[in-house]
Amino acid sequence: MQSVTMPIDLKVLMNHIYEYKKGVRRMVLFTFNKKYETFAVSKLKREDIDYIIQPIGNDRLNLFFGKRECLDAIRMMVTKPLCHLSPEEDFILGAMLGYDICAQCERYCERKKRVS
Repeated sequence: MQSVTMPIDLKVLMNHIYEYKKGVRRMVLFTFNKKYETFAVSKLKREDIDYIIQPIGNDRLNLFFGKRECLDAIRMMVTKPLCHLSPEEDFILGAMLGYDICAQCERYCERKKRVS
């Protein structure tokens, strides 16, 4: 019997969903190949997890999923490519995603210096 291996993108997605359901994360940003969109969306719908998909080019997608309150804020804040977020928007997004707050502070200061 031949076993089917799951692509790494889907393994990462499954891990993110696991962490979200266990309460480790309140929101996740997952960037992946568009060819897995149907699988990702159907999995999130089956798990009753809210999500937002944003195309980013080169057959890649950003998939935000998690708590509705977080996604409501994302809908208001992330209205352009992530690389065009202001230093403040970038900081807030990183904090919402649970990134290391000291690293986010350093990133904010660096980005703010470049803008000034």
